[in-house]
This record gives sequence, C-alpha cells and structure tokens, in this order.
Amino acid sequence: MSKGTLFDKVWDLHTVGILPSGQTQLLIGLHLIHEVTSPQAFAALRERNLQVLFPERTIATVDHIVPTENQARPFLDHLAEEMIQALERNCKDYGITFYNIGSGRQGIVHVIAPELGLTQPGMTVACGDSHTSTHGAFGAIAFGIGTSQVRDVLASQTLALAKLKVRRIEVDGTLRPGVYAKDVILHIIRKLGVKGGVGYAYEFAGTTFDQMDMEARMTVCNMAIEGGARCGYVNPDPITFDYLQGREFAPKGADWERAVAWWTQLRSDGDAVYDDRVVFDAADIAPTVTWGITPGQGIAVDEPVPTPETLPEEEQAIAAEAYSYMDLTPGASIQGLKVDVCFVGSCTNGRISDLREAARFAQGRQVAPGVKAFIVPGSERVKQQAEAEGLDQIFQAAGFEWREPGCSMCLAMNPDKLQGRQLSASSSNRNFKGRQGSASGRTLLMSPAMVVAAAVTGVVSDVRELL
Repeated sequence: MSKGTLFDKVWDLHTVGILPSGQTQLLIGLHLIHEVTSPQAFAALRERNLQVLFPERTIATVDHIVPTENQARPFLDHLAEEMIQALERNCKDYGITFYNIGSGRQGIVHVIAPELGLTQPGMTVACGDSHTSTHGAFGAIAFGIGTSQVRDVLASQTLALAKLKVRRIEVDGTLRPGVYAKDVILHIIRKLGVKGGVGYAYEFAGTTFDQMDMEARMTVCNMAIEGGARCGYVNPDPITFDYLQGREFAPKGADWERAVAWWTQLRSDGDAVYDDRVVFDAADIAPTVTWGITPGQGIAVDEPVPTPETLPEEEQAIAAEAYSYMDLTPGASIQGLKVDVCFVGSCTNGRISDLREAARFAQGRQVAPGVKAFIVPGSERVKQQAEAEGLDQIFQAAGFEWREPGCSMCLAMNPDKLQGRQLSASSSNRNFKGRQGSASGRTLLMSPAMVVAAAVTGVVSDVRELL
C-alpha cells in the first residue's frame, strides 16, 4: 500500500475512525451541492427528522438545469423550475449558503468553488457530481458521491469510504504548440483505459504539470474520473498559492502565512511509496480527439481511426459498437469529418483561460456556414471577466453565440441539446451515447482551441494549422 503520499496524509488527517466494515469514516471539510442530486437527500433528512450538522461547511449553487439563453423565472421547463425552487427552499430551511442566478457567484459548482477560494490544499471535498475530482488540482482529496452519500454528509459531515491505492502518473517535458491540458488527460485515459484507474487515486506529477497553471491542472483532475480513478490530485506549490491569494474565502494576513507554511509541507514525500507508477513524455502528446463512445477512444487528430486488429481483444466489442454508432470507418481519417454543433464550456473547459485561448483562434475568423457554435462561461464571474476583456465581442463577431453560465450541452439537462444525428465538437468531458441530449447524437471531445478550429472550418481540423 502507498505510504507518505499527499493522499495518505490527507486521508489520515481526516480519519474519524475505522468502521466494522473496514471502511474509514472520513471527515469532509467542504461539501458542495447543486439542484440535481440534493432534493432526495434533503427529503431523507426530513423523513428522519435530522438537521444539517455543519451548514457552514456546505455551499450550494445551481448549474445543471439552468438555461443559458433565457434565464428569466419561472423557467420554461417546469421540472427545472421545480428543482431550483426545491434548492432555494432547502437552503433557506437548513441555513445553507446558496449562490443563485444573479448573485454574481453562480456557476458550475466545480468552477465557483476554486474561483471563490473555497477549495484549498489538504481539504477533503465531496459533491454529488462525478467531476468533483476537479478540486484535487489544489492538493485536495475530492470525491464525487451519490445522493445517499449527500444525505450522509449533510447529516454527519462524514463519509464511509474504502481507502484507495495511489498511482503516480508522471508527464515530463514541455507541451508543443496547439497541445493543451485536455489533450494530456485524453492521452492518459487512452493509454490507461477508462477502467484503468478503478480502485486508485491518481497523483499527477512531473515537469509538465509543474508548468501548468491552476486552470489547466483543474482540467486534468476533472477527467481523472473518466479514467476510472475515484479522485486525482496535484501536489500544491507556489502556483497553487498564487492562485488562491486574495480570493474571497482564502486565509488573510497572518492566517495566510500560516496556511502557506502548512500547505508547503502537505505534499508527497520524496521517498513516498506508490502502488503503481506510469511515465509519459509530453513530446508524444498531440492535439487529441475522441472518435468513439468512451473518453478512452481517443486518437491524435492526425491519426486514422483504429482498425479492430490494432486494438486489444477486450476493446474490440465496444470499438465495433462505436464504429456503427459514430458512422466511422476503421482506418479512415478523423480530419475532415463534418461537424454540426461546436460547444465551448463545461466544468472541464469553461474557465477564463479556456475562453481566452478559444478567442485567440476565433479572432478574425468566421464560423462556417451551417455550423451552430456557442460559448458558455463556467460562472458569472468568468462571464464578467471575459466581457471586461472583450472576448464576448470577438466570439460574436466570429459568429459564435455568447451565453449565460451553466453546464449547458455537457449533459443537456437544459434546453441545450443535440438534435437527431448531429455531430458535436465539444470541450466537455463525456462522449457517451445520448450524453448531449439526443439518443442518436454524436460527440467528439477535444480542447477548446480544437473546437474553435472545427467551428471555423466546418470539419474536424488540426488546430496547429491555424497557429
């Protein structure tokens, strides 16, 4: 078993006790909730006449169901309106802070917690959302949980969890122009598989991650779950501290100095023991696009779609399913494939750095005829910052729609949906069948820059050709 890793240290610091099942009862320092997975949890509290034990440790926002075009209340979708009303009522009844639309702090839950300084090194974080692993970018241990576990955290501020193994994933070298954090994590998942991380926490390390800013690290940790890992993290360093300093909920004054001294110690030891170690070279990573129906079915944009005989036997059945569903021929090029919809946003790639890079490629160009392209900021603050920098004007001049914050077409629990067999170039995190709102719709995952390249050419393109 691992020893001396950040994961081990944070786990031990938050251990309340060992349960008869052998699981650890783990204290949760920060609990994030939204409108989709919390209503049943609050109902369970009421049924048992329980209170929220530490309401000050829970923060709520609304993101999944909010429309990104017209956010006037009541929402046109009656179910969405019921869900936001339930969250408003539950937060009021239990004394939980709620960042609602128009508060200036609303947005995708995994965007607002970091930008407010709520997520900090050494924390345990839980949320009823798969991509809670995002917060591991700060040197936190962050878990996506189910509704019954949301109930448990509300009632006890703890979770019953089996301790994970730790795999160190090292990527060394400087990424080439046109290659981004999204390409790094898609490459890792391609190589290790969507089930490769089951039972593991992923520690992302190496000179490539050392060079990444916090938003890039968040992109990588966000998709650790897509590789099967329960969580992913990066050891905190001066880049982490610089990002947090001055943010609303970050420590201030002498408390800040004490916090940094503590965080500096809270990292994996030089002689830490890992359960597994994998090494990649940044030079081997190219702009990457998924071709199939799992995030592990990815290829470099200049590679052909794999043929069955080049795949491991255990992957051939799902590959056959993917060829059929995606209407792709084994051995064919992914470049030149016509796209219908181009979406930049989500908790993976809806932050200000993502929008800046997307705008860099959109400036002076036009969305191709017949392509629907839109930009969805990850939070109200991201939207305000982008508009202050004039990014919205660049996008709109190029023919992109500029939207309000929300999860949008990442999972289509709102009006942003694919229609029929439309093909989407998306900066989001999942390409499962039906993920973007149409039972037959198709999704290609890629970086925001690659999405813009597809939007302005009308086909899957290599963004390096636009540099």
